[in-house]
Amino acid sequence: MFDTYLIKYGEIGIKGKNRHVFEDALAKQIRLALAKIPGEFTVRHERGRVYVHCEGEWEAGETVDALQHVFGIVGICPVHTYETRDPEALKSDILDYVSREYADRTATFKVKVRRVDKEFPGTSMEIAADLGEVILEHFPNLSVDVHNPDIMFDIEIRDTVYIYSEIIPGPGGMPVGTNGSAMLCLSGGIDSPVAGWMIAKRGVSLDAVYFHAPPYTSERAREKVVDLARAVSAYAGPIRLYVVNFTDIQMAIYDHCPHEELTIIMRRYMMRIAEHFAKERGNLGIVTGESIGQVASQTMQSLMTTNAAVTLPVYRPLIGFDKNEIVEVAEKIGTYETSILPYEDCCTIFVAKHPVTKPVLEIIERSEAKLKGVVEELVEEAIRTVEVVRV
Repeated sequence: MFDTYLIKYGEIGIKGKNRHVFEDALAKQIRLALAKIPGEFTVRHERGRVYVHCEGEWEAGETVDALQHVFGIVGICPVHTYETRDPEALKSDILDYVSREYADRTATFKVKVRRVDKEFPGTSMEIAADLGEVILEHFPNLSVDVHNPDIMFDIEIRDTVYIYSEIIPGPGGMPVGTNGSAMLCLSGGIDSPVAGWMIAKRGVSLDAVYFHAPPYTSERAREKVVDLARAVSAYAGPIRLYVVNFTDIQMAIYDHCPHEELTIIMRRYMMRIAEHFAKERGNLGIVTGESIGQVASQTMQSLMTTNAAVTLPVYRPLIGFDKNEIVEVAEKIGTYETSILPYEDCCTIFVAKHPVTKPVLEIIERSEAKLKGVVEELVEEAIRTVEVVRV
């Protein structure tokens, strides 16, 4: 039974002199993920590899699932370790490994050797050829195919020898926390949780803000968003979720502004409030789930008008996605079934019958001027009474 996972990473390997910073961050995120499950785990990294050593009462499926939620990992390899110091012992080790894993399987194979310990006799190619010959002699059910093998026997010769033949895919990306933080505008829909997951995949840690509108939205709608934040946090780490009571602001906009402009003006006020908490938290930008042309508030003109309400950059990871592509990611990360629960959020309640699709900033600003003396106090109250949920 193996007791070690070799963790492969991707982009971290090209970080040059800063690579150790990203390796440390990856190791930290791995430790945090494994701390949530039973078992005793030791995480270390050396010369381009990260290793997870497992002890105590641990379960392979649960451990792999935890590792598959850590951004920065591209491959998870269950390895057998051998304290090999000479070529003859290595031959015995590969026979031991094959007999454990593939004694009864008919398949093609190839041997690939990475000789990190340069004092070990022979070149990588020579060692691979010798080991392939030994496997053929002892296992007639296996045959060589160097171009498209069913099994790749990977052997890494370091201070210890690691032998593995399975690479379980990880989520890829960069370790969370290596690229600053951002404020996610999180609704109960399909798009925004996916946007949060995608920006976290690039190493960005997240806070989130949700705009609640009781009594037009129910407590179940709020719980739905908390559940979505929890699903995203399984990948992105702990999230501080700001739940803002937006009802009075929406009603003021409804009473004072042209109804065809309701959605765009509401979104501009949402962005302003999101920016307030983002700056308070030291976030470097605002993240939304918008994609071009999906709805009236997501035309190029609408997005430009929304951007003009804030000074922080607005990041839209889904900007070029169509709905089917977004749904595919939502299903993969486990947010889709929650997102489609029938609890409306504040945006859908106050949608105009004929919303403006090509808003002009100057016209929108003139409409917002009608709120002067009314909305400022409501915004301050919404900020003052915010509920903070940690997930």
